[in-house]
Amino acid sequence: MSEFFSNKYSSLVSYVPGEQPKDMKYIKLNTNESPFSPTQKVVQAVREEVENLQLYSDPECVKLREKFSEVFNVEKKNVIMTNGSDEALNFAFMAYGDKNHPFVFPDITYGFYPVFAQVNNIPYEEIKLKDDFSVDIKDYLSINKNIVIANPNAPTGKEISLEEIEEIVKSNPDNIVIIDEAYVDFGSKSAVGLTKKYNNLLVVGTFSKSRSMAGARLGFAIGNENLINDLNTIKYSTNPYNVNRMTQAAGIAILEENDYYMNKCKEICKIREWTKTELEKIGFNVVDSKTNFLFAKSDRIAGEELYLLLKENGILIRHFSTEKLKDYNRITIGTNEQMEVLVQTIKKIIKEQDK
Repeated sequence: MSEFFSNKYSSLVSYVPGEQPKDMKYIKLNTNESPFSPTQKVVQAVREEVENLQLYSDPECVKLREKFSEVFNVEKKNVIMTNGSDEALNFAFMAYGDKNHPFVFPDITYGFYPVFAQVNNIPYEEIKLKDDFSVDIKDYLSINKNIVIANPNAPTGKEISLEEIEEIVKSNPDNIVIIDEAYVDFGSKSAVGLTKKYNNLLVVGTFSKSRSMAGARLGFAIGNENLINDLNTIKYSTNPYNVNRMTQAAGIAILEENDYYMNKCKEICKIREWTKTELEKIGFNVVDSKTNFLFAKSDRIAGEELYLLLKENGILIRHFSTEKLKDYNRITIGTNEQMEVLVQTIKKIIKEQDK
């Protein structure tokens, strides 16, 4: 760091994104991207918008929010579009957190939550998951602190039910509850409907995973009109033109073909279950998943060793080095062909280990 870097960030530990190596072409199963490209309709919409890049994007995302409202069955006033769901989450931390309003979240979850708390100087507490990596909702009932829970959770893939979410929201009426639904389209149930019932619930989502837009950066938050006004206050105080013209055009085109992307999610779920079965056949312990990834370990090979050997064989997965997670790897679900290569490569690696 330079001598000019503010002391208030001296202890900040920044988020580490999944590696994006350029040394060779990999089967990329490490960052939970969709293996399916967007349709030609999306490509054409982006291409047409390129001609207008001399003009600012619509800061209100009116046309995008109109189409979004139709698909998600909410009113426009209850939606804010953001530069990825990370921006929506950061806006929420900024809007609702301070020294008198700390945040709580699981100790094993999306790694950006503690970063958002630290960078915004917000006290926070990490609540331990149970031994099976599930959230114990009793830990969050009437806790009287702001809450953020990824559902389904990452990197574990486990979910909590809508009934459990409602219990948490209902028992904390004086605090914000944020449900991060980045992976909800892969077999879980959304809490969006509950936002019409509770004024302290904010649901955050992304187009990155289930709608093939990781590179375009489009996220959203849904909640009570007053909550959305709060987030817009932060937005217009930091980056009014947060969603660029091409991303807005792509988002509209994707929503016009929403059934196509939801069917692709179902296809990914089928591939996920096939992969889980195949890994279990060769002795892996695989956590039940409602996401587009699997969280798995094997007693026959260490987590980091498997990650490194797969990388040598041109396959990237995600390894976490913390003590609780070091035995596990997170494996994004790719195409049928990619997952067949993965399984065969793992079989080969383990066979060589057993010699």
